[in-house]
Amino acid sequence: MSKTNIRSDFPILATSSRGKPLTYLDNAATTQKPQCVIDKIGDYYATFNANVHRAAHEMAEKATAELERTRESCAKFLNAKSTNEIIFTKGTTESINLVANSVPLFSEKRRNIVISELEHHSNIVPWHLVAERHNLRVAAIGISDDGELDLNQARSLINDDTALVAITHVSNGLGVVNDVKAICRMAREHGALCLVDGAQSALHFPINVEDIDCDFFVFSGHKLFGPTGIGVLWGRIELLEKMTPWQGGGEMIEKVSITSSTYQQPPFKFEAGTPNIAGAVGLGAALKYLEQIDRDSLGKAQDSLVKNTTERLADMPGIKLIGNPNKRSAIISFLVENSHPNDIGTLLDQQGIALRAGHHCNMPLMDRLGIPGTVRASFSLYNDDSDGDRLISGLEKAQTFL
Repeated sequence: MSKTNIRSDFPILATSSRGKPLTYLDNAATTQKPQCVIDKIGDYYATFNANVHRAAHEMAEKATAELERTRESCAKFLNAKSTNEIIFTKGTTESINLVANSVPLFSEKRRNIVISELEHHSNIVPWHLVAERHNLRVAAIGISDDGELDLNQARSLINDDTALVAITHVSNGLGVVNDVKAICRMAREHGALCLVDGAQSALHFPINVEDIDCDFFVFSGHKLFGPTGIGVLWGRIELLEKMTPWQGGGEMIEKVSITSSTYQQPPFKFEAGTPNIAGAVGLGAALKYLEQIDRDSLGKAQDSLVKNTTERLADMPGIKLIGNPNKRSAIISFLVENSHPNDIGTLLDQQGIALRAGHHCNMPLMDRLGIPGTVRASFSLYNDDSDGDRLISGLEKAQTFL
């Protein structure tokens, strides 16, 4: 039977911060880890620490089997056609950079890369670097004051001149859930490629890359209960086969001479050097854990908590919600009247409430909204009503100091 009460699985949630019970609301930055993931990483180092795909001994065989089992789990998690479409990276940022540096975008006809005003810097800066190298243009789909993508403008920007569209599934700044299927459909109609940044969505929604109909999908392990330093790039195999390696070294080669090299087929072509084996093992444990909990019921409870907390914040004097999307994920951004976000973050931290204050690597978004940043509370499947209560009472107390 799937579990619906999971807080006790996460040891850090029973600890304190600043001498107060910890209220952890910084999940958009990273999620906490269940004991089974912590144990699995320790088990790797304690019992089968070895390099993969190379040595002819038992520990190496076990390490290789665990790594490739995680690749299989990732393929299932994304509904990918083949494990050959799953590439291990350091995280979402490296996955996007890999695509930016390996996919052939340069052509006389297709001169535009389309992003949006909602993007995290990791889905902006790599495209700037590509544009600078190949004299391309980066254009952004605008948003409404509520934070919704302007789909009419998207239809105008995505045209026969577009090489690639890179779009976030869920905004890490506002929690807006974008209609990525519609964006990918626009790209497909004009023969452009489409990359979806799933860093904020992979934990919260079932992901089906075939249904989304994107060309690339990226996510980070540490945002779905896995360890840091491990991420995934899914790409259509026919594209991966055409792409050139981003990095060279061991593991990714077929044959090397002094004058030339030939490369393995995907995914190994893009995995130069020793991978983050412990990270992959930990990610595998996290994906197995997600299979054993009732994500549907927990997701509904999380949605209810976010909705209730949003409504309570809206009713508080001196609180201004930033973004009012039709469909919101587990992120609430707001400002407190006559205060800087960093001051509110500090006052809440003193009460054991961990959240984030600043621009959240969303400087273009903050410029569009005309604000320096926000206070951001982000929730996960282990948060409950007590966390929402502490946030509200913490803000009420913080306001007394302003």
